[in-house]
Amino acid sequence: MTPPAEREGYWYPPKAHGQPYAVDILNALREYRASETAMRRRTRNSMAMGETDLLALRYLLEAETAGQEVRPKELAARLGMTSASMTALVDRMATSGYITRQPHPSDRRAIILRPTRGADEEVRHTLGKMHGRMIEVAESLSDEEAKAVLHFLLHMRKAVDEIDVDGD
Repeated sequence: MTPPAEREGYWYPPKAHGQPYAVDILNALREYRASETAMRRRTRNSMAMGETDLLALRYLLEAETAGQEVRPKELAARLGMTSASMTALVDRMATSGYITRQPHPSDRRAIILRPTRGADEEVRHTLGKMHGRMIEVAESLSDEEAKAVLHFLLHMRKAVDEIDVDGD
């Protein structure tokens, strides 16, 4: 790894003042995101799923764990999809055996989407080792380091969420 004093960031201005390692931290964050993107691509490929399918499955698994019911309309809103695109996604995932459609308990016109037991098992098998390694790294931090990382990530998320790409 190039020493911090010699590294500049492609995206970032040269270090003139401020925190001496700010650019190095942002470069490390960018490199982590690239690694995570590659890992997600490998996961999607191993499960023969697209990005949106995997996001939908993750959301449905989280909802199932929380005891929440998810209708296609709610999933479409969460993923920023149109009704027609959601219908295609639900059909594809049901055909692949990742989700089921079940009648809504109180609205006979509605359906509830649920992940299958096999989908949960496949995700756990595919991602289990990786999540275990990530937990090990997080657990290796001291309390002070963990607080600093949490503070940094929460503030970075806030900074990114406040970016308005339309300039409004």
